[in-house]
Amino acid sequence: MGSLESEDALAHALTQNRAWATHTASTQPAFFSTLATGQHPPILWLGCSDSRVPETTITGLAPGQIFVHRNIANILPPTDLNSAAVIEYAVAHVGVRHVVVCGHTSCGGCIAALGNERIGVIDAWLLPLRKLRAELGKGWEGVGKEERVQRLVEANVKAGVRTLRENPNVVKAVAERGVTVHGLVYDIKTGVLSELEVEDEEGEGVRKEAFGVQ
Repeated sequence: MGSLESEDALAHALTQNRAWATHTASTQPAFFSTLATGQHPPILWLGCSDSRVPETTITGLAPGQIFVHRNIANILPPTDLNSAAVIEYAVAHVGVRHVVVCGHTSCGGCIAALGNERIGVIDAWLLPLRKLRAELGKGWEGVGKEERVQRLVEANVKAGVRTLRENPNVVKAVAERGVTVHGLVYDIKTGVLSELEVEDEEGEGVRKEAFGVQ
C-alpha cells in the first residue's frame, strides 16, 4: 500500500477517482446509470470512523450495497439523533434486511476509554465506553492491556446490538420482514470479520408486546 505522506493526498485521491470511474464505466457500462436511479442496499452498517475499516472494501462489496453510518468507536447511544435517524431511514424507508454494528481490534476509542485521560469534546462521547470499562473491570485482574481492549471492543458491540434490538423501527422490521441484527468485530491484523453471539435476554416477544407490534 503506497503512502500519501510525500504528495498531496487529496490531489492523489481525485486522480484515483477519475481512474476508477473511467475503468468502472468501461468494464460495467450500466453501473453508474443504475446507481443513479436509486439505492436498495440490503445491509445497514453501523461502524467506526477508523480509516482502517472501510466497510465496502473489507466485505468486497460495491457502492450501492451498504447503507453506512460511522462514528468514533461505533457507539450507539439510544438518545443519539444522528444514528437514530440513519437507523430509521435505513430500516423503515430503504428497506435493509440486515443491521450490522461493527467494532474492530486496536480501537482508539476503547484505548482512550481504558486510559481514562482527558482528550476534549470526545470525552463526553466516550462515556458509554467508560461505563462498560467500569463494569468489566471487576474481572480484569491479571489481564493484559491488549486483551482488555479486545474485551471492551466486544462489550461495546454487544451493547450496540442490544440497543438496536430495542429500537422500535428495528423491532417492527424484525417482526414484519425478518430483518436480522448482527454484531461483528473486524481484526485489523488479519482482515477477517467475526460475528459475536449476543444473548437475547428479553426476547423478541416481549419487545413486540411493548411496542405494540403484532
